[in-house]
Amino acid sequence: MSLQSWLENGWLRWHKTSKKEIADLLKIVERDLKDAEGGISDDWRFGIAYNAALKLCLILLYAEGFRPEKTLQHYRSIQALPFILGKRSKADAEYLDACRSKRNIVEYDYVGAVTGDDVHELIEFG
Repeated sequence: MSLQSWLENGWLRWHKTSKKEIADLLKIVERDLKDAEGGISDDWRFGIAYNAALKLCLILLYAEGFRPEKTLQHYRSIQALPFILGKRSKADAEYLDACRSKRNIVEYDYVGAVTGDDVHELIEFG
């Protein structure tokens, strides 16, 4: 598989980015990492830190000239890392995918699926 095959499968579409768009996304990352340090629940802190990490993945896809389709957008943004950064980033993609699953649990299923340590680890990753 490659990003080109993802495009052919309809999982990505072409996207022309700009310096402003990338700068705006980086500002979101900075804001979210700062906010994730705040005095709110670990669940929400984790969700905010996850959003920052996801934006970094999206920036990489944009820089490659692609944008994920709406279906499975988070998953595809994360799974594209090894295509963009090489096989050495496979472990990073696996970690972020596990974070995606945890984020879904605390967002939609129940409270307390993450700890302060989980939040700190994700913030440090970003």
